[in-house]
Amino acid sequence: MAKLWFKAKRYGWGWTPVTIEGWLVIAGFVVLLVVGVLVLSHEVRAGADRSVAILLFGLWVALLIGGLAAIGYAKGEPPRWPWGG
Repeated sequence: MAKLWFKAKRYGWGWTPVTIEGWLVIAGFVVLLVVGVLVLSHEVRAGADRSVAILLFGLWVALLIGGLAAIGYAKGEPPRWPWGG
């Protein structure tokens, strides 16, 4: 079996990074999210329609979250809801 980048959380549903690759994925997610915020603020200051800019930002965030979840499924333990222990 391939090396897992993410382990299942001890309590609740989700993953936590356990390798450098997992942490790089999280760092990349945060960087791309900040880039989206900067682009959104620049577009609004430049006079773009706020509704369209916010919609596009929402789509950007959804795409990022979907990508993060896909990597979690591919490189992490199977998702489950553990109760600890």
